[in-house]
Amino acid sequence: MFRGMTDERRLKTAFLVLRVAIAGLLAAHGWARLLAGGVEPFGGWLESRGLPFGFVIAAAVTALEILGTPLLAWGRWATWLCLAYCAVYATGLVMVHWPAGWFVVGMGRNGMEYSVLLIVCLGLLAWVNAPRRAAEA
Repeated sequence: MFRGMTDERRLKTAFLVLRVAIAGLLAAHGWARLLAGGVEPFGGWLESRGLPFGFVIAAAVTALEILGTPLLAWGRWATWLCLAYCAVYATGLVMVHWPAGWFVVGMGRNGMEYSVLLIVCLGLLAWVNAPRRAAEA
């Protein structure tokens, strides 16, 4: 199956699979929150942590997760979307997961390991999909 593929084609295919998988994981966040009626409680939680306009922020994050992920999967605006997702998940890491420690399950609960993995993957996707200057292309 991979025998006839060049190294460049394998790399492009690997990043495509990663981009689609990450888009699916992020979409699940937004859709689950929306369908479970969690936007308003999320906004209230943000306000309880001192952020103004909690509902607006929660709605924007949910919209980004729902509307941006098909674009990410298709490779449209991938760099900018990945950077936006990095900001969202880094904020969540600091506010929620960092205080809980490293492990999500097992040796801990609700830790930051999954968020770190998402941020690293999103950062790599942002870098790989970054627009190139004409001299670099």
